[in-house]
Amino acid sequence: MITVYSKNNCMQCKMVKKWLSERSIDFQEINIDEQPEYVETVKNMGFMAAPVITNGSDLSFSGFNPVELGKLA
Repeated sequence: MITVYSKNNCMQCKMVKKWLSERSIDFQEINIDEQPEYVETVKNMGFMAAPVITNGSDLSFSGFNPVELGKLA
């Protein structure tokens, strides 16, 4: 399962979610503004900015990156 850690008013977050939705790729969104308990999870993965996208095993990255998103498709 793909997880997108996002924030409110984040253009790159919106672009990632749109990219995944347009390709009918299921994902779980965790908004760290609304669920601040996940901020430490993101930091522990080594990221300091949203969005953070992970497949839960071997792929995690930050930002809107179509090449990396394509690896999830």
